[in-house]
Amino acid sequence: MTNKTCWVAAVAAILAVISASVEVYAADSAQDTADESTQENLANFVRQVVDTHPSVSAARAALDASSAYEAAASRPLYNPELEFEAEDTDVETRTVGISQTLDWGGKRRARLTVAEAERRSVEADFTAVRWQVSVGLLTALADYQTETERRQLAEARATAMQEFADLSRQRFDSGDISQVEFDLAVLANSQARMQLATATAGVAESKQAVVNFVGRMPVNRWPSLDVELPPVAATGAGPEELVMALPQVRAAQFDTEAASGKVNLRERERRMDPTLRLRGGKEGDDDLVALNVTIPLPVRNSYRYEVTAADAEFRQAKEVLSDVSRRAYSRFLGANERYQIAQAAWQDWQDFGDVSLQSQDETLRRLWEAGEISTTDYLVQFKQTLDTGESALELRSALWRAWFEWMTASGHIKDWLGERK
Repeated sequence: MTNKTCWVAAVAAILAVISASVEVYAADSAQDTADESTQENLANFVRQVVDTHPSVSAARAALDASSAYEAAASRPLYNPELEFEAEDTDVETRTVGISQTLDWGGKRRARLTVAEAERRSVEADFTAVRWQVSVGLLTALADYQTETERRQLAEARATAMQEFADLSRQRFDSGDISQVEFDLAVLANSQARMQLATATAGVAESKQAVVNFVGRMPVNRWPSLDVELPPVAATGAGPEELVMALPQVRAAQFDTEAASGKVNLRERERRMDPTLRLRGGKEGDDDLVALNVTIPLPVRNSYRYEVTAADAEFRQAKEVLSDVSRRAYSRFLGANERYQIAQAAWQDWQDFGDVSLQSQDETLRRLWEAGEISTTDYLVQFKQTLDTGESALELRSALWRAWFEWMTASGHIKDWLGERK
């Protein structure tokens, strides 16, 4: 067998290794149908992690506290007071009495209105935290899967370039290639090894991001995101209705209601509550019965500045609601558009891109075996082929991120997680 024949056979073997890697990746990336059980397993996994995540537990505790405050606000403001009095002078006096301050201004109802709105706001915040943790976990899983496959591609590149460099040295020693071509092969091998190191570091970093959510759960229990993403579905609700149902918008709405209720509460607190006292007993040999009514006089402090401050806070809450609603609507439109663009691009890749990778690999192999392209040309085009594979990984990652963003911005993550509220 001649040196040229050995060289061609070796390069063909290298191409076969890379072709197999690219074909496996293309087959994995171009699934046309979704595995419903896989998607359900992913949703169940996310729900399990979210339910036990510290941020969600903290938000749940805040919700429990707000519910307790609401229950407290429903109780009467004042408790009765029991009085005993004994006096020994010329006349012995013994009395017992009871006093009760009356909620003359309806403060209890106003407090309950404020507490209910605040509890509903915290409830919306709790939902928002669940969604935030869910999307953070999904993003971390997507990054880990992307970086893992990027490392596999880098490993295939490094293996091929190492064999390519070894064969180049043999051909250089035999005088079949020039110094420039040999140096190019060595540089390509060095670059491939550096890319492998970078990809390995990327896997470690993305793994840490997942561990931040799942704790000590083994990696083999982490689900895959190999599911077919649904198109933007037409719903009966319009964009405005979808946006107004988002938890962050609802929280701002309830904050506004609470601020409005505080204005009413501060106005009612300006009304002075009377206190009734009833006493009975003995004063010497005579019976003693006394009724006393006291009413505070708002002379030194009329509490009008509290009303002014509450009114300013209400106006602030209304502006915050307007800003939150506007941002949520803009986010919804942008997420909807980006998801459709990313999905269309991914569909184009599935229809044409992966076929182009395989056909390009086969074409390069035939041209090389026929001696119609040089080593340099082959190396450049081979690198372009692998770079295209990495671009496909980036495109799929962008599609996943666009899906997460669209689910959050449209509120569809609620249905995906199986939440009732």
